[in-house]
Amino acid sequence: MTDTRRRVKLYALNADRQWDDRGTGHVSSSYVDRLKGISLLVRAESDGSLLLESKIQPDTAYQKQQDTLIVWSEGDNFDLALSFQEKAGCDEIWEKICQVQGKDPSVEITQDIVEESEDERFDEMSDSAPPIDLPPCELSRLEEINEVVSSCLTSPMRKEKLSVAIETEGYIRKLLNLFHMCEDLDNIEGLHYLYEVFKNIFLLNKNALFEVMFGDDSIFDVVGCLEYDPSSPTPKKHREYLKELARFKEVIPISNADLLAKIHQTYRVQYIQDVVLPTPSVFEDNMFSTLSSFIFFNKVEIVTLIQDDEKFLTELFGHLTDESTEESKRRDLVLFLKEFCNFSQNLQPQGKELFYKTLTSLGILSALEITLTSDDTQTKSASIDILTYIVEFNPSFVRDYTLQQANSTDEDQMLLNVLIDQMICDTDSELGGAVQLMGVLRILLDPENMMASLNKSEKTDFLNYFYKHSVNILIGPLLTNTLSDWPAKEDYQTVQLLGLILELLSFCVEHHTYHIKNCILSKDLLRRILVLMKSTHTFLVLCSLRFMRKIIALKDEFYNRYITKGNLFAPVIDAFIRNNGRYNLLDSAILEMFEFIKLDIKTLCIHVVENFSKVLDDIDYVQTFKSLKMRYDQHLDKLKDRDRPSLDSVPSILRNNRYRRDQRQLEEEEEMWFNEEEDFEEDSVVPGPDADILTKKLDSDLNSTLAKLVDKKNEANPSKLTTSPSKAMNNNMSMTNSVSSSPLNASPSDKFKKGLVDYEGDSDDEDEDDSNGDLLTPVHKRARLS
Repeated sequence: MTDTRRRVKLYALNADRQWDDRGTGHVSSSYVDRLKGISLLVRAESDGSLLLESKIQPDTAYQKQQDTLIVWSEGDNFDLALSFQEKAGCDEIWEKICQVQGKDPSVEITQDIVEESEDERFDEMSDSAPPIDLPPCELSRLEEINEVVSSCLTSPMRKEKLSVAIETEGYIRKLLNLFHMCEDLDNIEGLHYLYEVFKNIFLLNKNALFEVMFGDDSIFDVVGCLEYDPSSPTPKKHREYLKELARFKEVIPISNADLLAKIHQTYRVQYIQDVVLPTPSVFEDNMFSTLSSFIFFNKVEIVTLIQDDEKFLTELFGHLTDESTEESKRRDLVLFLKEFCNFSQNLQPQGKELFYKTLTSLGILSALEITLTSDDTQTKSASIDILTYIVEFNPSFVRDYTLQQANSTDEDQMLLNVLIDQMICDTDSELGGAVQLMGVLRILLDPENMMASLNKSEKTDFLNYFYKHSVNILIGPLLTNTLSDWPAKEDYQTVQLLGLILELLSFCVEHHTYHIKNCILSKDLLRRILVLMKSTHTFLVLCSLRFMRKIIALKDEFYNRYITKGNLFAPVIDAFIRNNGRYNLLDSAILEMFEFIKLDIKTLCIHVVENFSKVLDDIDYVQTFKSLKMRYDQHLDKLKDRDRPSLDSVPSILRNNRYRRDQRQLEEEEEMWFNEEEDFEEDSVVPGPDADILTKKLDSDLNSTLAKLVDKKNEANPSKLTTSPSKAMNNNMSMTNSVSSSPLNASPSDKFKKGLVDYEGDSDDEDEDDSNGDLLTPVHKRARLS
């Protein structure tokens, strides 16, 4: 049975002063030879790996909190905490810590807390503290030297004193002399000590020491010391790699000696950091910060020196765009340029702006038009990386360049079209280049990063350019693959490409309302995309559905009528039925779309219920379609309430003309009803204006005549009321029928013939029901009066 007393969670405090969970395991305390002292060990309960190996230092302040928590600082970089599952386990480890430090276990903290900060304490003590006395640099004293150096790493003050001592005594060069002696004598033990010494010197994080170690006369000896790792059975061969295997390709001769030396030094130091030095543990993430800074500033200096050399860059771009340049030479030039752009990422924003303006003025974009179409994989990949660097920093550089090409370059040679063409023609089975180019296109087409441009018309000009010259190329594969009712090609590479195109088009629907709408409606694009709902690849089906969902989310009535007119929900319903209620992402996505429609898109709600209720009524594992039908019924009820007259108000209406509703108000409400509820029919989008005006005019005249007749009879015989409204209306029935026989145009006199409304009869509307009577009566066919 697992011992839960020693079960702990290990936590480390991150840079944001938040506790990160480093894992769960079991803690123990034992003597560790390598650390030469009693240490706390935590091994992961999942695989037994070592999560923590921390020597109990005599001067470290350990604190016990809440009976199950022990907190302390590891060196000067990390605060650590052990959270115990049981109090008994916490007490056992606490007693061990107190025993090592000679403290009473009843205390809650083993050392006095100094209120002042570490920096203040260091400032006060650094001058008064004695300097570090380094042992004589002799072979017999190597073990002692190693102990002195390693013992100083636990205190910032002692690290500073040790750095000063090593620098002032020229100790590094003395140690390198010992290294040559040990190699000559094949003294493996001494070489192992020297490895530990130089590894710890790196941990001192002092730039002055790096300047000495990375000099041309000493860097290979330092690398040599780091070849003899005690944990490795045989020495590494880092020097052999740096001297013989790693060769510097000087694609363009560099005349500046300082620049050449700086390039060599940076490469070697980067190799030391990435390959030679051991990978820092979780407790040493910041141990090599100064080394990283050394490399950083070297790269900045290299970029500055190259940028200032106009002759060098002009020659480079000349060779790059020259048609006679050999492909291997062009590849080396592009790779150099990519590394050059990579180094520029270390520049400040102002420096980056100047850097990319310089490259643009020298013709980097015209050069990329050539290299992007190269058959060499490395050349093309590096070109995509360079273009990505430029666009991510400032997409306006590329937009301005493409707009300049609008009237002077053939469409197939325009940079934007070259980019799209390379995305479509990517031969990689995983479409790595296409994915990267799609990301570049998305940045270029994003209106959000056009708003801050100095060129206020950039957004309009560039989008006009794209939808005029480039969108047809982008959607070409999609249209080609959907010529029939089924996708033409279903291989993995094709469907991956179509998925990328749909993702970009969905982005355009969301951000380019006007331009993409014209494209979709003029090319019937949504219908073609919904052919992909029949794909055997579910992710492509989802991409098609997502495109339609983006359109519906806009709640644009033009889109809504386009969808209903084309019956474009049919492919979605078919896919939903084919899925057969399986609980998966497709099922959830379709249901979510109908839930959204149910909320407040009446046009689509009505269309779905009227055309698909027979199929959807059988689906009862969710309430979505019942709710959709309920919303539809509510629409019908509202229309009935709007058309049904109130009998109580009839006498007062007939008796006094002042209380009759204004005819203009009726006309406005009728017009609103048409705008909101009318289905989008192919031949008649809006009711004919002439018939409508004539009907309203006759209705108005009829109402006025009837009102006058009633008033005259009342005046003639005030003691008697005029005959009932129903009888009065029947006397004028022939006139009423001559005015309108259609319920849509029924006048108020028609509605009062009997005072009741019959909603059970068929409509007199001449429109036909597309579903042959199987579906509900369309909402726009209003109830006939009996």
